[in-house]
Amino acid sequence: MSTLAFVFPGQGSQAVGMGRALAETSPAAAAVFTEADAALGEPLSSLAWDGPAEALDLTVNAQPALLAASIAFLRAMEERRAASGRPPLAPAFAAGHSMGQYSALVAAGVVSLSDGMRLVRERGRLMQASGEGGPGGSTGERRPGAMAAIIGLPEERLPDLVAAGSAHGTFGIANRNSPGQVVVSGVRPAVEAAAAAAKGLGAKRALVLPVSVAAHSPLMAYAAAGMRTVLAGLAFHDPSIPLLANADARPLTTGDACRAELVDHLTTGVDWIAAVEAMRAAGVTQFVEVGPGRVLSGLIRRIAPDAETIPLDDPGAPGGLADPDPDPDPAG
Repeated sequence: MSTLAFVFPGQGSQAVGMGRALAETSPAAAAVFTEADAALGEPLSSLAWDGPAEALDLTVNAQPALLAASIAFLRAMEERRAASGRPPLAPAFAAGHSMGQYSALVAAGVVSLSDGMRLVRERGRLMQASGEGGPGGSTGERRPGAMAAIIGLPEERLPDLVAAGSAHGTFGIANRNSPGQVVVSGVRPAVEAAAAAAKGLGAKRALVLPVSVAAHSPLMAYAAAGMRTVLAGLAFHDPSIPLLANADARPLTTGDACRAELVDHLTTGVDWIAAVEAMRAAGVTQFVEVGPGRVLSGLIRRIAPDAETIPLDDPGAPGGLADPDPDPDPAG
């Protein structure tokens, strides 16, 4: 069995210029950006490469730009391996962090890149609408959402943090990213109250994030309902690589399970710790971060210090692409 996993970053890993050097040196990467632009009917690649950052960071733009960049990294790596006569990498798992699930599904052949681009643009649009005070969850709250990173909070104090936030409205744990790092989500007054209470509960730092949505919270119920309608009309193939659900790391082995995941994970949390631990328990020792940045590599090193992380986004490599070769001589 393979000891390798592909992991795909989510919103927050975007940066102006991502994928530009890659597209200049890799025809396969350039083709990805061309297909992405055609799928949306607009030059998304220009925004990803030239900015401005404030436009790229909008949820409705960041998510499709990240999908395009991540698949560009994947295709460039595949192209380079083929050109050197090496076989394709065969990962045991593909796992995406939040919006990175779409990148994982495209990589596993569940949906095409063009369909994935259109889906993630709609996901971003629906999430942005919720973040601007649009229809929220079952509470009917229409206040804008927010998120905050809480660093160094002891695990046993999480219920106290949830209680502090929930006293001010819809609130919950959006992400368990690594030991001592969680992200909370909900209406802005609740998130700000929790951030203010965090240090008193033992956290080292609490930072309200520069995002306009309350991702992975009940406030995304409107977005989830919209995505359920959109996804119902699209064919989903069974994944060629085993995938893991965001909320509880259960295996996703059918197209129908993948479709349900894209709805469910909007309103439930991302347990990245559980995903990494599940892959480690299955024998994974090397994690290739497929996409811009190195956020997931850092989280994985904190969850599993003995694991090897290989971020493809290597500014020092030709085109900015690392060249993982976990088994350079399989014949021995």
